[in-house]
Amino acid sequence: MTTAEKVDRIQAVLEELFPEVPVPLDHHDAYTLLVAVMLSAQTTDKKVNEVTPGLFALADTPAAMAALPEAQIRELIREIGLAPTKARNLKAMAALLVERHGGQVPADFEALEALPGVGHKTASVVMAQAFGVPAFPVDTHIHRLAQRWGLTSGRNVQTTEADLKRLFPRERWNRLHLQIIFFGRAFCPARGHDAARCPICAFAGADQGR
Repeated sequence: MTTAEKVDRIQAVLEELFPEVPVPLDHHDAYTLLVAVMLSAQTTDKKVNEVTPGLFALADTPAAMAALPEAQIRELIREIGLAPTKARNLKAMAALLVERHGGQVPADFEALEALPGVGHKTASVVMAQAFGVPAFPVDTHIHRLAQRWGLTSGRNVQTTEADLKRLFPRERWNRLHLQIIFFGRAFCPARGHDAARCPICAFAGADQGR
């Protein structure tokens, strides 16, 4: 099977299994999505969705978040991993949105990545899911699956992102990002994985049992 044939088959499997791909983080605009994605680092989406209603009840705008004491933000997100650092970043990020961008989330990679606590992956999620700009956010889970499926030899997420963007059509990036996440959770876990029974690993990649 050529790489192109493998890519086509992977897309077909993902489309069949996950024709609908809702954004897993609860939000109602670009700002609340940005906050949720920042909170999701090293934390499950489920836990983020449990915490954000209380946070957004008090601060669902940059101005409101910037006005909250850092200690109060930390208390509101205390169940989230790395809560002290994330609380500090949320307050600083919100203040810069007010100061630099009129309280609006900029639809620009460089401007987003200049915000405290916002890396390339977070910026990519916001650009893709809030603004519809083609991006291929790669976290450790997508990185693992891309390696497992033989789509990248990259040793870091940056290389894997470049490889996936090269292999898949640009207009599919945003959808594929979510489909791969849902597929990994349902069929392709990091541990206890039976490659022979996986709808994709059964035909993709040389390192199926990794």
